[in-house]
Amino acid sequence: MITRNKLISFFKDESGATAIEYGLIAALVSVAAIGALGLMGDSLEAIFTNVSNTLDTAVNPPATE
Repeated sequence: MITRNKLISFFKDESGATAIEYGLIAALVSVAAIGALGLMGDSLEAIFTNVSNTLDTAVNPPATE
């Protein structure tokens, strides 16, 4: 049977708390990165489309009459 002192020392033991804290921080950073990239996705797509169209026009200029 568990004695009172062992039970109290079990609840005061914080040796595993650091790993849990690092896990929570990593999860928070991941959620923030996913959110930021999701918000930037449309603007990045527009930028790359603009660059692609500009390069396409430079390589194949429109025919002049």
